[in-house]
Amino acid sequence: MTFFILILLAFIILLIASMWTIFTKAGKPGWASIIPIYNFIILLEIVGKPWWWLLLMIIPIVNIVLLIIMYNQLSLSFGKDAGFTVGLILLSFIFFPILAFGDALYIGPGGKNANSNF
Repeated sequence: MTFFILILLAFIILLIASMWTIFTKAGKPGWASIIPIYNFIILLEIVGKPWWWLLLMIIPIVNIVLLIIMYNQLSLSFGKDAGFTVGLILLSFIFFPILAFGDALYIGPGGKNANSNF
């Protein structure tokens, strides 16, 4: 029993450190990742979505669709593709640390670089 609690605690710490680093890479304060509700608002800013999406997350089924869209926008914001989005959805405990501690750089909300012409 204690072993499983330690494993769970290790996963929680890994995901917190990953989100902290992702927020920092996006130019947001890392501590915002550990504040409930506020972290979601900051994540919406990172992916370029309006704050009122938070209210839509209360609606069943809609919240699942919006979360998939947000994960897709997050992967695009760091220069990754749709395959990485599938990884974020299905194996988040692996792909969030890859996004955080890998060589991915934040290029803007939804992958739109401020210097691009499109």
